[in-house]
Amino acid sequence: MKLSNYLLPTLREVPAEAEIDSHKLMLRAGLMRKLASGVYSYLPLGLKVLKNVENIIREEMNNEDAVELLMSALLPKESYVPSGRWEVFGPSMFRLKDRSEREFCLGPTHEEIFTDTVKNTIKSYKQLPLTLYQIQTKYRDERRPRFGVIRSREFVMKDAYSFDADQKGLDVSYKKMYDAYHKAFDRMKLDYIVVDADSGAMGGSGSQEFMVKSDIGEDTIAYCEKCGYSANSEKAVCIPVNRACDEPLKDYEKIFTPNSKTIEELTEFLNSSPENFAKTLIYKADDKLVAVMVRGDREVNEVKLTNHLGCIDLELASASDVIEVTGAQVGFAGPIGLKIDVIVDNEVASMKNFIVGANETDHHFINVNINKDFTPAFVGDFRTIVKGDECPHCHEGKIDVCQGIEIGHIFKLGTKYSEALECTFLDENGKKAVPIMGCYGIGVSRCIAAIIEQHHDDKGIVWPMSVAPFHVIVVSANAKDETQVKIANDIYSELKSKGIEVLYDDRNERAGVKFNDADLIGIPLRITVGKKAGEGIVEFKERKCGDVIEMTPENAIEKCLKLISENL
Repeated sequence: MKLSNYLLPTLREVPAEAEIDSHKLMLRAGLMRKLASGVYSYLPLGLKVLKNVENIIREEMNNEDAVELLMSALLPKESYVPSGRWEVFGPSMFRLKDRSEREFCLGPTHEEIFTDTVKNTIKSYKQLPLTLYQIQTKYRDERRPRFGVIRSREFVMKDAYSFDADQKGLDVSYKKMYDAYHKAFDRMKLDYIVVDADSGAMGGSGSQEFMVKSDIGEDTIAYCEKCGYSANSEKAVCIPVNRACDEPLKDYEKIFTPNSKTIEELTEFLNSSPENFAKTLIYKADDKLVAVMVRGDREVNEVKLTNHLGCIDLELASASDVIEVTGAQVGFAGPIGLKIDVIVDNEVASMKNFIVGANETDHHFINVNINKDFTPAFVGDFRTIVKGDECPHCHEGKIDVCQGIEIGHIFKLGTKYSEALECTFLDENGKKAVPIMGCYGIGVSRCIAAIIEQHHDDKGIVWPMSVAPFHVIVVSANAKDETQVKIANDIYSELKSKGIEVLYDDRNERAGVKFNDADLIGIPLRITVGKKAGEGIVEFKERKCGDVIEMTPENAIEKCLKLISENL
């Protein structure tokens, strides 16, 4: 492709809307343009990268005997009602009605649709196992779209669904997808780890996420260097720090704590440690108010709480709700005398003579004890794991944490959807049975951002060969020099004849502009035809290392072919 005939609107300035490197570079390098908040159009260069990522995923899925199809993105309400997810997705689902007032949504995910397809086509165990997948646009109305395509409202996803006759079959299908994901992400040259994860709205017995370590990641990864344990902090089990001692239980008493709403203010006012406090937070779970207690220096894990309550929506209660329930301003809630369920974290259950809010503005109780002074509705693991915690797997190592970007997620769904949609087959004994399902997703557009986050420098993107929009860029330094133009054209034509994806910058621009654009868009290999063209010498450069080597055009072509072959 000649650049003079191509649409490549590169930008010199960093767009004000862009917060992270991948978002800045995708806009500056002309990969995409913003259409609305969380909605982007892919331009030619971005589309080529997207297709390359898709093809890697497609090849690895096909290698594991998965079968590709394509479902509609416009889906009827009836498809989601049996599983209960028409309500579960809540405001994150784009909903609409047709002219007959029939309700539809733009597909956020397709478990129900694939299950219904199998229900209507698979009749016997002889037709199983079966893994079906698609690469398609999904829609979720994110409350706060950010970071470009990392958290957007429209995104490209590969979603796959396996159907097996029994649990042993699911284990095999799950392992095949696990292997396919490793191979696909390895080919994309991503540095990633696999972590235990929460199944969320998808449901099921277990799941794992493929996470790219990144400072801008919205997920927190907890891991143990000693045993290799890793989990999303939403899922990671917390081992309570048992601070129980032989100290006798005291009687609680009320104290005056003016202007001490926060743990920090209380700590300073009482000259005490956060470990001696148990904070009580009031949540609204759907239409029900509940109280949750964690140690003063801990944070409530809202995913664990949501799973325990089985609610659809969970949020901190409003100030007016807190006042109605406790009789006090926000910051003074406590468990004693509350008329709502009190849920207590394991760590609090082991504490003695601790400090809580008194449900009275500017007052707290000291020397409070569980079961003696109040009875919880439930005790369990409701806090978020932190650096330095005991590893829940080996119990010897200490937890460390880092941020990560989720690029893939695999689930063992079990029979949640097959039972809900009455999907059955006849087993080898001629009896009706429901297939055991698995679900496997990759954020295709998110992969592009993750690749850029890990492969860029101060000049621009540094594409791995496997996903690069072009493998080679040929630059004629002076578009008016006939010798340079002829040699550049010859190199371009020869590379094209060899099946190489090559971009020829034939624009009538200054050499510096061309070099800057070449670095910005990140093409792996560059051949520059410049002042020594008359001597039969061109310049060869690898984008990732930046060294410029002089050689003949023939040698430059040969080196390109060799490097492309080695890196694809």
